[in-house]
Amino acid sequence: MIDGMRMLLLPGWQDSAAGHWQSRWEQLHGAERVQQNDWWWPRRGDWMARLEEALLADPRPALLIAHSLGCQLVAAWAAHSQQLGRVRGALLVALPDIARADMPPQLQAWAPIPTRRLPFKSTAVLSSDDPYCTLARGQQMAADWGCDVHAIGARGHINGDSGLGDWAEGWQLLMRLGAGAVEAST
Repeated sequence: MIDGMRMLLLPGWQDSAAGHWQSRWEQLHGAERVQQNDWWWPRRGDWMARLEEALLADPRPALLIAHSLGCQLVAAWAAHSQQLGRVRGALLVALPDIARADMPPQLQAWAPIPTRRLPFKSTAVLSSDDPYCTLARGQQMAADWGCDVHAIGARGHINGDSGLGDWAEGWQLLMRLGAGAVEAST
């Protein structure tokens, strides 16, 4: 836990199940899940509004902890919000390439992918065998967004099926990101 900062979980499409590291962090570390109205047919504008509401509900600065479509949410929100100062950093895990032709129809309205640099510290965590994004495409999105990149090898979509458990390595990445964000703001 980083003193004085909230940790907001931004799950991807269909939410994060009980075995997902995000759900474990919610239980173990008190991270707050941003609940969306529709996990199955996500509407980008609705998800952005819900993130904005969650940030405005508490004056403390936040660290965003995004998985999959949650990463695209962070980029889309940051390109439009007037509340950017409320976020100190973002851990973006398993960036999906939503511009691919084989994406489910529920996600096609999220394209195009924003390319604006994020205005806060960010780390992208990428897998070399993610079925929703090639490593090269993930690296390109991370570069566009100004993220530090942390490649973790062949871990699929870095989700509950990846065998990560409590994902201590990811938690350490978040703590380093948070500590760096605190230093940058002082």
